[in-house]
Amino acid sequence: MTIRNTLRDHGQRYRPRMACLKKAEKVLLEMQDPKKGVKSQPQRLVITTIPHAITGEDIVAWIADRFQVDAQEARSFGSMLVALGYIYPLQDHKRLVIKPDASLYRFQTPYFWPTQQWPVEDTDYAIYLAKRNIRKKGILELHEQEQYNRLHKWMNHKWDFIVMQAKEQYRAAKERKKPDRVVFDCQERAYWVVHRPPPGTVSAMDYGLDRRVDPNANEMIFTQQSIMRPRVKSSVSIGALVKYCATYNSHDPFLSKCLPSNPWLTDDVTYWTLNMPNVEIPTKMRVERWTFSFGELLSDPRGRDDFRLFLKKEFSGENLAFWEGCEDLKWGTAVTMREKAEQIYKTFLARGAPRWINIDGKTMEITVSGLRHPHRYVLDAAQTHIYMLMKKDSYGRYMKSKVFKDTTKKAICPEEHKFTDAQLEQNARNRRPSLSPIILRQQELEQRAKMAASAPVDITQVMSKLSKQGKEVPPPPPRK
Repeated sequence: MTIRNTLRDHGQRYRPRMACLKKAEKVLLEMQDPKKGVKSQPQRLVITTIPHAITGEDIVAWIADRFQVDAQEARSFGSMLVALGYIYPLQDHKRLVIKPDASLYRFQTPYFWPTQQWPVEDTDYAIYLAKRNIRKKGILELHEQEQYNRLHKWMNHKWDFIVMQAKEQYRAAKERKKPDRVVFDCQERAYWVVHRPPPGTVSAMDYGLDRRVDPNANEMIFTQQSIMRPRVKSSVSIGALVKYCATYNSHDPFLSKCLPSNPWLTDDVTYWTLNMPNVEIPTKMRVERWTFSFGELLSDPRGRDDFRLFLKKEFSGENLAFWEGCEDLKWGTAVTMREKAEQIYKTFLARGAPRWINIDGKTMEITVSGLRHPHRYVLDAAQTHIYMLMKKDSYGRYMKSKVFKDTTKKAICPEEHKFTDAQLEQNARNRRPSLSPIILRQQELEQRAKMAASAPVDITQVMSKLSKQGKEVPPPPPRK
């Protein structure tokens, strides 16, 4: 196979996936490790013994054991390696997937790896098709025959050179041993299946302007699926939008007054004081927002505390505690992620848990299976189940409970603070812009330098430091 490397493709084609390809190659090198990698051995293919062959089931088992994933995910990752050309099949060349059975595969030589960035030229492809045409005595596959005719017509001016190169490579291949000849033929064929895929198949190497797949295909599929979905009349959707705007109109500080006053204009911080996250007595507007939706209630720390008090009286406070624990796991640090997941499982989900919650068997099965390899969203299914349970059952009863009614009675409605124009003008004059943090840092450093210069110097400490560093003390200058 003739591949020229006169020009490297540094364009849009390889740049976005180069990091992904490097990671894939790192995994591939681990798979080829003679001690810890996938076991390879000579395998018989028809009447030829292929050296260093591996089976699909061994590849899937190695990936599942190495990354601690299930068989389906390991199979998907193995299929990605085949689609990128790092592993090639010895039997079914048309389907670039991993079969979890005794199907034979081999590792592609690094010469054909995608990171080599060989420019895939039509001349090389024409030589390959001409060589296959000679070997198959003019019987090619349909798409290969179409490409062969197209290239023959387009490169008619140098077709004699292409045929000469093909004959020379075919003659050199016949001199090799049969196993080597079969292996090289499979390697070369796998390379061109990846870079010149049959029509109708999606290539993993397609990207940007060089893609050979219709760029509108995904958009067309999405549009077709959208058409089949149930739709809402425009009058209904507009009515819902008008209702939402009417509901939140009085709670929008841009559209309504900010009671008791706007702190950005009047320098009065009463508004911030009354709306602190955990204030003892909330305002009426704040309590009113809790009635809009269950999400509004949980998003307000003060409302969540009120709802927690109601759940404790109903002996179901573990539901809200579990939901808060899931939120802490989802938005917490990655270092404590595994520890938090185990603690939540022991507290709420395990048999005999001190604060056991009631979820269905299917959700429990999904959650327990995911906790083997915990991540941020491993408890999403159980959290959603508990959230919907509180929304449909507990939230409605909370709105009618004595706890909510007492909170509504105690809620305050601040009166508007009225400031004259003279007072507002005086506030604006007294307002001083804060200094930049850079300037404050420079002033702090200058102050430290002045304090260090004015402080008395202990000559014994200076001499001891110099002696420890191995520096000689310079002699004093001669007196004039």
